[in-house]
Amino acid sequence: MTYTLLRTPRHAEVSVRGLKHRLTWWGPPSAEPIVMLHGFQDCGDTWQFLVDCLPEDWSLVAPDWRGFGGTDRAPGGYWFPNYLADLEALLEQLVPESPARIISHSMGANVAGLYAGIRPQRLQWLVNLEGIGLRRTSPETAPDRYAEWLDEIREPLVEGRYESVQQLAEVLMRRNPRLTADRAHFVARAWTRQAQDPEGGVRLAFDPRHRYVNPVLYRREEAEACWARVQVPMLLVAGESSGHQERRLADFNDEYVKRMFRDVKIVTLPGLGHMMHHEDPCAVAAAILEFTRTRP
Repeated sequence: MTYTLLRTPRHAEVSVRGLKHRLTWWGPPSAEPIVMLHGFQDCGDTWQFLVDCLPEDWSLVAPDWRGFGGTDRAPGGYWFPNYLADLEALLEQLVPESPARIISHSMGANVAGLYAGIRPQRLQWLVNLEGIGLRRTSPETAPDRYAEWLDEIREPLVEGRYESVQQLAEVLMRRNPRLTADRAHFVARAWTRQAQDPEGGVRLAFDPRHRYVNPVLYRREEAEACWARVQVPMLLVAGESSGHQERRLADFNDEYVKRMFRDVKIVTLPGLGHMMHHEDPCAVAAAILEFTRTRP
């Protein structure tokens, strides 16, 4: 049941734009670590499986985004441009003197993909695990979206809660049969904190405000304008069995991605889903190592 760590992590805290951010480090100290950016509702700790499949001499650091894991919550809520500003501030502290190398997943990869076009000289290369944009939206949906958000913020906050880490691990395995019991238990432990109230159990570590609908519509045209300025090589890794696969084929097919990014390699991993780095981290690592083999 217990996942066996191959590389021991260490934790640190840094102040980023007024919020305490938690960092998870692996490998030797370095002023040029590879930065790992987690996805929505995840945290830096769960990169452990992938880290264990990467070279031992790689220095890696994974921050928890604001309101996730061990990083402070933002009382005013969450707005996507803040992640771009947080990433820039983090890179100034973690990789101050050289272009950064980034491995990213889902939401984190969406942030990194935009940032690579906003600051084209700031990155060296980018690994993107299923983080290419969102569905297009229509302006006509704005009134209902604003109304839904206004209704949500009037309601009391409800923390996600489970009786135990084991109960959440069982839920994760039901949702994702590709997740082994030891990894599910590790993820469930990383995603929760002991509840400090009479009800007991464990609560999800991320801020429940993240569940609010975003009242600001996603504008694909703005994302495309950023992507068009990306100059660094990017590896896009997709899971053949991902719930995102149907959308990818319909709206983000390989031809579209290659038109958006000037230097992109696309790899589809058979049998894996959206949480590919939890399901078969060594397959993901193999794709990354092949991509970086000719790159420093």
